[in-house]
Amino acid sequence: MIPIGGVPLIQPGDDLVQMLLGRLRAAGDRLKTGDILVVTQKIVSKSEGSLVDLRSCRPSRQARHLARFTGKDPRLVELVLRESKKVLRHGPNLIVTEHRQGWVCANAGIDFSNVPGEEVTLLPRDSDHTARRMRRRIKALTGAEVAVLIVDSHGRPFRRGAVGVAIGTAGISALVNKRGARDLFRYRLRGTEIALADEVASAASLLMGQADEGIPAVILRGLNYPKGWAKALNLIRPEANDLFR
Repeated sequence: MIPIGGVPLIQPGDDLVQMLLGRLRAAGDRLKTGDILVVTQKIVSKSEGSLVDLRSCRPSRQARHLARFTGKDPRLVELVLRESKKVLRHGPNLIVTEHRQGWVCANAGIDFSNVPGEEVTLLPRDSDHTARRMRRRIKALTGAEVAVLIVDSHGRPFRRGAVGVAIGTAGISALVNKRGARDLFRYRLRGTEIALADEVASAASLLMGQADEGIPAVILRGLNYPKGWAKALNLIRPEANDLFR
């Protein structure tokens, strides 16, 4: 894994691909065919202008009501409601929602970290589309056929701590179906699917960190991965098959 550091603070409208390629050139490296470029949701959201100043939010009656139960800022709760299809659970200082793209996560993925003042970042408008666009631009500028992952940190309902997960993919199979394959003792697997994109996201997150590490992108090189065009949204378990919703 190769960290890409030294990236300046991203502003709306910045060309992420050009900036990341520039940092690689400065480090004496370049993207190669077969690489996986993993980028954080934060820099994608910033470049796309998915930023909101809480001072511009006027809470609705529903937001004020939910804020009283959770102890959260009513302006933040208003944004959470706008970004969500539905509220699934709530408690002290916690709101779990189904994001408008389908992700089940805390606070609709809205994040205070690494943004100034009272600004927050929203999740990208369409992470899969952005990943595909970045992949095409890399191909046009370098000739390299790479995979692109956009990743975020999500909690899990039955385990403590956040882990990196993929919310946008291009050029890599997000899910690998191992049904029908045989194990070491020739047992035929019946229900095994590998969340490959999430495993790559978690590996890259070890370098990216969660605080002031200043590494918004990582290259994973040398992995023999299956190519594919399935969206990261395919990682979401359909509600009809979800025993916990």
